Amino acid sequence: MKNIIVIGGGPAGYPAALKAASLGAQVTLIEKNKLGGVCLNCGCIPSKSLLDAAHRFQTARGLVGLCQEGAQEAADRLFSLRDWNKIRARQQAASRKLVQGIGFLLKKAGVTVLEGEGSFVDETHVRVKTAEKEEVLSCDGVIIATGSEAFFPPPFDVLKGQIYDNSTIFNMEQLPESLAIIGGGVIGCEMADLMSALGVAVSVVEMQPRILPTEDETAARTLFQALSKRGVTFYTGVSAAKAEKTADGFKLTLSDGKEITAQAVLAAIGRSVNLSSLQLENIGVTYTRKGVQVNPKTLQLKNNIYAAGDVTGLLLLAHAATRQGEVAASNLCGFEMQYHNEQIPRAVYTSPEIAAVGLTRAQAQAQGLNVRAQKSFFLANGRAVAQEQTEGYVELISEESTGRLVGATLVGANAAELIHVMAVALNAQLTVSQLKEVVFAHPTFAESIAEAANR
Repeated sequence: MKNIIVIGGGPAGYPAALKAASLGAQVTLIEKNKLGGVCLNCGCIPSKSLLDAAHRFQTARGLVGLCQEGAQEAADRLFSLRDWNKIRARQQAASRKLVQGIGFLLKKAGVTVLEGEGSFVDETHVRVKTAEKEEVLSCDGVIIATGSEAFFPPPFDVLKGQIYDNSTIFNMEQLPESLAIIGGGVIGCEMADLMSALGVAVSVVEMQPRILPTEDETAARTLFQALSKRGVTFYTGVSAAKAEKTADGFKLTLSDGKEITAQAVLAAIGRSVNLSSLQLENIGVTYTRKGVQVNPKTLQLKNNIYAAGDVTGLLLLAHAATRQGEVAASNLCGFEMQYHNEQIPRAVYTSPEIAAVGLTRAQAQAQGLNVRAQKSFFLANGRAVAQEQTEGYVELISEESTGRLVGATLVGANAAELIHVMAVALNAQLTVSQLKEVVFAHPTFAESIAEAANR
């Protein structure tokens, strides 16, 4: 029986521990904070709970057109009664429930959970510091899954602790009147959607020429237009050159000389890996703020040491971390398994939603692929029209010569759910012709996938 230590109990670590235990290993999991990591405690789950609440208020306001006279006043009254504390309480209850569930699963699987900090003595010994004691554990292998933290580059490094990041934003005791968000990536856009829907005046600063710079340009433009219509102010192609604390909040001076004032600031600039406490020098491993360099297929770092999740720098998504944890555990236990970064779906839970898998058209062309793009719009989709949710589209990217799918982007209602149809198709290496043979129920948003395939 192999004796395996997993350092970190987030979306990479706890699935790795469960997988290793299911394969017959004796597993010890070391977590210095809370099981579930950022994802369950101050990331994926909290943000989706809050976004759902915000979107419900939007839906309520959208009912005015279906009501009798006086509905606008009722909708405005309902919106004025929104309670941030109750919204947060629901979010916190969801996180607690899921974290408790992880603890139950680990206990049932026989995993020993230690609340403390782990560091390497050498490749087969890990020092564990808990509140009660310090001990050295021997092992046959280690999986590093310690995650990442918010990145605070200048000029925001001096304001750390005074401004919010993607984790501490959920500790906000009351909604600010105005919020400046630094970064127009996934986190920045989701928080802009959330806060603006709850009545906060939001401005977003993105140094790239457009928001969501790693996703499809049309998708990003669609979201840009939707959020702009709802009052979000965007400053793209500029950076924050100076940040100051003022009596009323903060003042940001942009690289083009413009000034922004806001009651609160959210730094959503990216993530950084800090592995200093692991003492990786004791096993001859170096790292950067992007993480450690692993074999991208096996997740092996060296010998019987593997890494999974944000520390690999491959793709900073919870579900990617989970698959990496499972792959690392399988390989460490002697059961060969490969990780495929290109098959991981991506989602932005804004309104409208954006989801993608594989390559965008621009990414495929940059790789020298001769591709064909086929697109259908929800404007022509029966259910979308019936529900007045016609914003968005489906785009399929395939090789011109073979018809094999290499990517897909969906924008609109339920995009984050529908993308898994394309993830399955991509994983199965289907062609557009094969996708045409699939019968979709009518009326559904999913029919737009078939419509795109038949273009």
